[in-house]
Amino acid sequence: MITTMRLPHRVGLVAFALMLWPPPAALADAPISGGDRIAIVGNTFADQLRTHGYLETFLLNQTRENPVSIRNLGWGGDTLTIRNRPTNFPTEASTLTAHQTDVIIACFGMGESFAGEAGLEAFQRDLTTFIASHTAKSYNGRSPVRLVLVSPIAYENLGELTPAVAQRNHDLAAYTEAMSAVAVANGIPFINLFEPSRTLGESRVGPRTTTNGIHPTAYGYWAIGRFFGEKLLSDGSSTDVPSWEIRIDAAARKAEANGVSVIETFQENDELAFVIGEDTPPSLPPPSGETLPPPLARQRDTLTIENLAPGTYALRVDGQSVVTASHDAWSRGVFIDNSPAHQAAESYRAAVVDKNLQFIYGWKALNQVHIVGERRHSPSGRALPGEIIEFNNLTNQADEALKAGLDLKVRTWRLVPVKP
Repeated sequence: MITTMRLPHRVGLVAFALMLWPPPAALADAPISGGDRIAIVGNTFADQLRTHGYLETFLLNQTRENPVSIRNLGWGGDTLTIRNRPTNFPTEASTLTAHQTDVIIACFGMGESFAGEAGLEAFQRDLTTFIASHTAKSYNGRSPVRLVLVSPIAYENLGELTPAVAQRNHDLAAYTEAMSAVAVANGIPFINLFEPSRTLGESRVGPRTTTNGIHPTAYGYWAIGRFFGEKLLSDGSSTDVPSWEIRIDAAARKAEANGVSVIETFQENDELAFVIGEDTPPSLPPPSGETLPPPLARQRDTLTIENLAPGTYALRVDGQSVVTASHDAWSRGVFIDNSPAHQAAESYRAAVVDKNLQFIYGWKALNQVHIVGERRHSPSGRALPGEIIEFNNLTNQADEALKAGLDLKVRTWRLVPVKP
């Protein structure tokens, strides 16, 4: 099924999205910038960012001239005061120093919120202590580390699977406000994920965003990842990274576009052809074929072709079939996120996820009995330190490979009539 959108209303969709997801207070500088070496710490939400890769891929694509480098130190179940690790596990400070960390993105508040309003004062106190523990620390050897605080997401209503939704979201809202107050008091950037995730979860359009109310699905991480990334890169003066938007008048052979350049349009037999130069990386396609709510639909790359003769037309890019739609659908705009460029973007995201996996193998060994238990003197136990070093080498090599970014190309797009 082809999903379309009317691009003349795109501005309205952006305004609608910004109304639902208001920007944070203006900052003197964006929380992160190109070249930053970033560590993510926190709970299960933070931990699973690495297994989906949407946020990291977005940040790499937006800093391609001077790419960021990210290590995810998230750990399922972590809170500010309960961060259990195996015996002899590397200290967080040592890992931050090894990465020469410039910025720490801290995701807390979900586990703490189960204490309800009675736990708010302790949460603010613990958060202040967490900030103080990193204040003036120079993990990169040059400058004090910068902190970014990130709120918990909302509790999605999944019926019987998620009891007491109203109370849980009341508590989560209170902890989000408490985190914001601590951030303001300490002059630290704060990103509110509670409000956009609550709006998304309450939408009647699209798939569900979590598996159990609090742990996002792949779609949930895709949906929140771009908003998260835009806020990390925003200094408060702008909040939106435009998607590809291509509009062509088939009769007049005129074209306009955002994100790409339409170098040439021409008619070749019964085919309308146009040469596209990729100026920016494409948007990552959603991991769902369902219709999306408007604020998320605007994240998808779109091609609109007006004044086509009645009929059905197939889009081919460099000879590869992308999507087929009627002339009427093309006039309203068709999502094109199955093109060769989008497939390359998905491969790049897979490389990000693989890099993260290599890091986890080297940082979070899966069998502690080989480190501190009875097998530490076995051949496999004795080999483990060398294997960890090799996994770290693989991680660094993958990081370097990712710096090359996506290969932006000039491609020939053709709209081919489909015979009845």
